[in-house]
Amino acid sequence: QVQLQESGPGLVKPSQTLSLTCTVSGGSITTNSYDWSWIRQPPGKGLEWMGVITYSGSTYYRPSLKSRTSISRDTSKNQFTLQLSSVTPEDTAVYYCARGKPSTVYTYLFVYTKSVERRDFDYWGQGTQVTVSS
Repeated sequence: QVQLQESGPGLVKPSQTLSLTCTVSGGSITTNSYDWSWIRQPPGKGLEWMGVITYSGSTYYRPSLKSRTSISRDTSKNQFTLQLSSVTPEDTAVYYCARGKPSTVYTYLFVYTKSVERRDFDYWGQGTQVTVSS
């Protein structure tokens, strides 16, 4: 059974960098059957796809967040990490990591950036609330 678990601080000050880690168990993040995404849901809004690290280590980001977002991985720990810099209160959200089947660059940059649903990914972490406030 695959499990994903987000971890990181629940409160971040404006202008600082948000850093979250997703620890995966029950499956390797380097298997060529899956890619690994970060998704967030601001209060009162829908799911927002932020970026992905593929099984091969390539990364793709939501264009509107690209300048502030970095996703990396530690294969020895079977973890992948999100860093979001220069945060503002608008970055307050529940942050999720999720597993999906490998998709095309077009899907990531043009489909998922418009709309993403829970059914687009087969396993999700429980989500972690991050609040940006001084």
